[in-house]
Amino acid sequence: MNKVAVVTGGSSGIGRQTAKLLAEKGYTVFEFSRSGKAEGAVRHITADVTDESQVKAAFEQVFSETGRLDLLVNNAGMGISGAVEFTELHEAKRIFDVNFFGVFLCVKESIKYLRETRNSQIINVSSVAAEFSIPYQSFYSATKSAQNSLTLALSGELCPFGIRVNALMPGDVSTGFTAARSKSEAGTEVYGNAINSAVGVMEKDELGGMRPEKIAKAIFKVSQKKCTGRIFTVGGKYKVFVFISRFLPVGFVTKTVASMYR
Repeated sequence: MNKVAVVTGGSSGIGRQTAKLLAEKGYTVFEFSRSGKAEGAVRHITADVTDESQVKAAFEQVFSETGRLDLLVNNAGMGISGAVEFTELHEAKRIFDVNFFGVFLCVKESIKYLRETRNSQIINVSSVAAEFSIPYQSFYSATKSAQNSLTLALSGELCPFGIRVNALMPGDVSTGFTAARSKSEAGTEVYGNAINSAVGVMEKDELGGMRPEKIAKAIFKVSQKKCTGRIFTVGGKYKVFVFISRFLPVGFVTKTVASMYR
């Protein structure tokens, strides 16, 4: 029987390419998203990762149809930008609902199925922003740092059941994520052009970034590994940045990152 994979946020970008690649590699693939559709061998299930009942029903459908679950790729996510001082509470809660609690819900509902299959894996798609907190993208960085912490803790909890848990931190990737970001210019009377300037640098880097196919290949590569509790950086220069930062004072790294977005 084919291995079974679930990819959240699989209707576009990294998720779409990951779902396609896994199908090409012989997996039976289900993508969860709010507005996607079946594509080739990839099957679509409508599910909002912030809706507990929808997530529960989606995993029940996968298991009832296949009887197994080998791989969960938590990729669904969103971005907001703006000054912390002028961010509304509901905006901050929304990004945590999608990027962190959405991952939690999918993990929570999938574990019993992954445990039955054994030799299974969860891969969380994080970001280099988890390591380098970017000005005016504070909440995105915070959600990705939280994802990494969850990944490491989960790996210890689930190891006895044969479930591996790892994360990937891509650097800049060119996808529709950039255009979909919720941008707030509130506070320009206080911060001047700093907000727009920082976001402009960030978007330029993203649009010139890696192709989502590269991240999909990295996800598949990790899915074949036997390790657990690992966080992999994707992209040559980003690997160097993350490695070097380990040996530098945190204050120096923070100031350097801030200067890059002015």
